[in-house]
Amino acid sequence: KITERKRPLMPNLLYTKNSIIGRLKKYFYLYFSTFSSGTAENLFLFVLSVLALESANSVRFLYTHFLKSISEKSLNAFYYTCSYAKVDYSKFMKITANIAISIIPSFLAEEPIFILIDDTIVPKYGTKFENVSKLFDHSAHNGANFLNGHCFVSIMLCVPVIRNGKILYNAIPLGYKMWNKEKSKIELAAEMVSKIMPELSKQKQVILLFDSWYAKSGMTSLVNKFQNLNIICNVRSDAVLYDFPPIKTGKRGRPAKHGKKLSIYEDFSLSANKIGEYFIGYREVLTNIFGCLPVMAYVTAPNKSGNNRRLFISTVKASDLRISCAWQEKSPLNQTGLDWMNYVPLFLYIFRWNIEVSYYEQKTFWSLCRYMVRSSHAIELVVNLINIAYCSMKILPYSDAYFENNKNESVQEFRFQLSKSIKEQVFIATFVAFVESTNKSESTLNLLKERIFSKSA
Repeated sequence: KITERKRPLMPNLLYTKNSIIGRLKKYFYLYFSTFSSGTAENLFLFVLSVLALESANSVRFLYTHFLKSISEKSLNAFYYTCSYAKVDYSKFMKITANIAISIIPSFLAEEPIFILIDDTIVPKYGTKFENVSKLFDHSAHNGANFLNGHCFVSIMLCVPVIRNGKILYNAIPLGYKMWNKEKSKIELAAEMVSKIMPELSKQKQVILLFDSWYAKSGMTSLVNKFQNLNIICNVRSDAVLYDFPPIKTGKRGRPAKHGKKLSIYEDFSLSANKIGEYFIGYREVLTNIFGCLPVMAYVTAPNKSGNNRRLFISTVKASDLRISCAWQEKSPLNQTGLDWMNYVPLFLYIFRWNIEVSYYEQKTFWSLCRYMVRSSHAIELVVNLINIAYCSMKILPYSDAYFENNKNESVQEFRFQLSKSIKEQVFIATFVAFVESTNKSESTLNLLKERIFSKSA
């Protein structure tokens, strides 16, 4: 029988400069440097345990299977940090944005970057979670149109990097904000964009992408607030479009603000052939959504005769885009030709799908929905800690040369490799710490029994 023993402290063994855990500490302490030393250590250990266990079912799960083996801190210490520590996790967005900008190669500095906005629902079956409520679920995953849970508004940044000699946009989620009905989701989204835009002030061209639900004045007005910001969005097909006003005649009376009302069925000439899967028509218009700002309107249709048409708006013209299409990794952006370039603003909307992929990965493989803490502060902190752990898998291959061979791996594959390395380092550090203790032979034997021989039982 293995006797209980006091676990040795191993920071000098775990946090060596060139070790895996040492490199991770250097990276994650960019987020935690302004916190107290105890809080910073707890938050780092929490993120480290998420990577090591490849799951975050609960704080207790992380503590039972990893944290208590490397730390003398109690379970309550981690609960307290999540619930009561003075942690401003909204700063995580700014820090992640700055790190994401830093991985852009200098020769791609003038390429556009993209901000994505959307929201997602996390179902919760308990009723004791703060701000839990009945929410409408348009996808009806549970067979009903309403479910009990939380709604989070999230923001993502897509930055250009080089992979295999081509330009790839690395999609990095910046953070989550819980919707508590005190503010609308549009207000929350606008606040999140406004917080990170100062970090992007040196970028030549920033393009904000969102779907038709967010195409309201609270979001569209941001284009007037930031000089380097443009918007490409889907809007309702019945959105009012106008032609430009007629030339002033000099006659008495107020000049017209706009021309005739346009129809997406009668006033847009669709392309002769399908471009990808759709016929596409476009023209410059005025619309109530963007006020007096001229915008490009794109209409797509799977066939010319049907009524199934979608409408997209872009505040940036194709001629004003600074994107290197020929070097793009993915179609249809890597197509070239003068006629093809006219459709590029519409093709850029494809990047919005990255935020849906991120939701799927984080919910399926990163335990985003499995939090068991109850207060809204603790929930948002845990969700955003999981998010920065996820982001690290996308950033480290480009920011740290030690991990550059992981560029072609998915975030899950990279995490699996990292998990093995973390566990190996913890085992070695634990082994060395016990060997250096006073009862060397007994400690070594007990450790081998606990760590190795028990696996075959």
